[in-house]
Amino acid sequence: MQFIDQAEIMVAGGKGGDGMVAFRREKYVPAGGPAGGNGGYGGSVYLVGNVNLQTLLDFQYQRSFLAENGKKGGPKNMTGAGGKDRIIEVPLGTVVYDVETDEILGDVLTAGQTLCVAKGGKGGLGNKFFLSNSNRAPDYALDGLEGEQRQLRLELKLLAEVGIIGMPNAGKSTLISSLSAAKPKIADYPFTTLIPNLGVVRKPTGDGTVFADIPGLIAGASLGAGLGHEFLRHIERTRVLLHLIDITDQDPLANYHTIQDELIAYGRGLGDRPQILAFNKIDAVDLESEEIQNLVNSVQVLSDRPLFLLSAATRAGLDQLLNEVWQVLDEANAAEAAKQAEANIENTENADAVVNVVLETV
Repeated sequence: MQFIDQAEIMVAGGKGGDGMVAFRREKYVPAGGPAGGNGGYGGSVYLVGNVNLQTLLDFQYQRSFLAENGKKGGPKNMTGAGGKDRIIEVPLGTVVYDVETDEILGDVLTAGQTLCVAKGGKGGLGNKFFLSNSNRAPDYALDGLEGEQRQLRLELKLLAEVGIIGMPNAGKSTLISSLSAAKPKIADYPFTTLIPNLGVVRKPTGDGTVFADIPGLIAGASLGAGLGHEFLRHIERTRVLLHLIDITDQDPLANYHTIQDELIAYGRGLGDRPQILAFNKIDAVDLESEEIQNLVNSVQVLSDRPLFLLSAATRAGLDQLLNEVWQVLDEANAAEAAKQAEANIENTENADAVVNVVLETV
């Protein structure tokens, strides 16, 4: 499957229908007066979240989306029919930007969520609207207004709570295939993974947690080098980072620092995200050797959390790793809930202060 995580499209709401100039012409009704109806509203363009979509690939083939125009007003004060809305389905995690202003218009996060990105134009007024004591027979009407037109940039940011990061060939794909039912491509050469892979891992409570295997990062990824720059955005939403280090590499410690530097350089809070460190491929080394012991100690002092030793291929150490992941996730969720509660209290206090000021003024 080709993975497309960015696209530009043009959207335009429908034009409102024109108002109508008409007069009553009925037998026995002399000077019937104006009877032209208003035009109908133009249709609007909406984005709708679809849980079954995984990429923005469809937008590589169709880039323009127009809603239907409103219908013209009719005689006998009949309002024209409104234009049909245009519905565009997008994968969950799609962020919508206005290309001209770079403003974020919205974020589609849940199935069925709708986001209006281009409103339809208002229908024009018919001549009936302009009837007055000083103008008993208006012979003019207004045209409908044009709908909004925008150039949009869509960016897909995967919705995963745990992001698995590391250098190419660190064993990320093997790990996610061992933890979940995901079946990514696995080989013994770097850059096997060219698209992010998602896998659902079951908690002891039975709930599912989404893990994302992010393609290997390299030095300079935050500036556009390699594959990393294209996929760093996908770990922006994660609550926990699982940093996998290949213990068989020539310089694992340097690899660790390379990844940390890229997270900090990319910004958006990735450098401060809760992170779990794990050495992978312990089945290929002698854990009792002095060299390995020194390496483990050197990395352990860099983290205030336990350092895990595991083998994704043989599943050794995975249970202990998952227990730590669940604990860190619970801590992150609790911190987020506390932050939200604090924000709600602050909003309530601000609202109360406004009410008090109004009451004092009265």
